[in-house]
Amino acid sequence: MFKTRLLSGILLVIIALATIISGDYVLFFTLLAVSLIGMRELYRAMKVQDEKINLLAVAGYLGAVLYYLAVLLDFERYGVLAIIFGLVLLMFVYVFTYPTYEAGQVMPALFGIVYVAVMLSFIYLTRELPGGKFHVWLIFLCSWGCDTCAYCVGVLIGKHKMAPVLSPKKSIEGAVGGVLGAALLGAIYAAATGAYNPNPAHTPLIYAIICGVGALVSMVGDLAASAIKRQENIKDYGTLIPGHGGILDRFDSVIFTAPVIYYLSMFMMR
Repeated sequence: MFKTRLLSGILLVIIALATIISGDYVLFFTLLAVSLIGMRELYRAMKVQDEKINLLAVAGYLGAVLYYLAVLLDFERYGVLAIIFGLVLLMFVYVFTYPTYEAGQVMPALFGIVYVAVMLSFIYLTRELPGGKFHVWLIFLCSWGCDTCAYCVGVLIGKHKMAPVLSPKKSIEGAVGGVLGAALLGAIYAAATGAYNPNPAHTPLIYAIICGVGALVSMVGDLAASAIKRQENIKDYGTLIPGHGGILDRFDSVIFTAPVIYYLSMFMMR
């Protein structure tokens, strides 16, 4: 299991490096595909669809595709409009096929568009910012970095449970270590890349603050994904990534971190 997890993790990192460095359409279409796969995992978990696709799920996927088209055209002008259109599309299916689907399926269908497609799109949006080729890596530094540091500190000195019912193994000490560790990684990253980034705001202090805030939010994303799995009584969202589970199992914290890094980069890097 460890070997499988390690190899699939290395492959995942290689794919992430290749797509993010390439940026542009390569990253855009990769994230669209990842979003659709993640939505399918969530839809199955929350009973929007089963193994066989249905019309409500199709409406959700179409809403995600239209949203990504809006991102490509002009996010600030068309982004919210596309989300509203996705809601209208879902309600269209709901009312004109009534009583085929329940309201308890329609709401998770909309949630999937926002929680997966919209949130993950901020990786692309961050990459497209001025200096985005530097900023985009903060998303992964503060999410996966926080997770790793929190685990190590928790194993060493963790005593006080952070969320005993939801995630018994997570500790307050681990959470603090995760935030501080992510902040330190951000500062090191800024120092290492400073010679290549002419932006005067590219400083270890600024990057440490951004990564620290992002790390706090990433823990919410991690716990939110765990809460959904516990509520739906599943261990993993999928089996796409051997040893890790599904897309949402690996990107649960990234989903929440990406928009935070995008807006912090806009406000603090200009």
